[in-house]
Amino acid sequence: AEELVHVDNVLMDREFDSQHVLEMISQRGLSYVVPKRMQTSEKAQAKRLLRRDQDRYETDRKLHLGKNEWHETTLIYRRKEDSEHDDHRQYSVFMTNCGSGHLTEYGYRWEIESGYRSIKRFMAATTSKDFGLRFFYFAFACLLYSIWRAVDLLVQVELTGEYEHSPIVTADNTLTLLKKETGIG
Repeated sequence: AEELVHVDNVLMDREFDSQHVLEMISQRGLSYVVPKRMQTSEKAQAKRLLRRDQDRYETDRKLHLGKNEWHETTLIYRRKEDSEHDDHRQYSVFMTNCGSGHLTEYGYRWEIESGYRSIKRFMAATTSKDFGLRFFYFAFACLLYSIWRAVDLLVQVELTGEYEHSPIVTADNTLTLLKKETGIG
């Protein structure tokens, strides 16, 4: 992938918080940000931060790789805005080798995740393991999603003279119309 795409910062899901994965990324000269699963020590630190009413905290941590080898990382505790919890779960913990500046960039991932959730609404259900079929379904769902967004944009501009992110033509309306006209869905 590095031959085809310039990569300098890797933003990962929580499932990739393995010290060996982080070490491999660092060895390639890349920066990373990954949410950390809260273990006993992270929960205890979050509880201390809560008692102090502290919104943010950074600390260096060495992760054991084996054979007296360690991976150095930084843990960043950040209080979530508008958290529904009143205990240590108000905090998220991230690991990084590049400082706290990339946490904002990590937040942009949620827009991508939301986009994937929206696209999945347009995907045909399948249990097939055939990559080609699954890729086709995804590509076709992206096409349907793009058509929906384009139609919504045109309708909004025609009716209001401007475009807002909240759709007037909803995905549900589009899917209902698609099913009515084609029988697919």
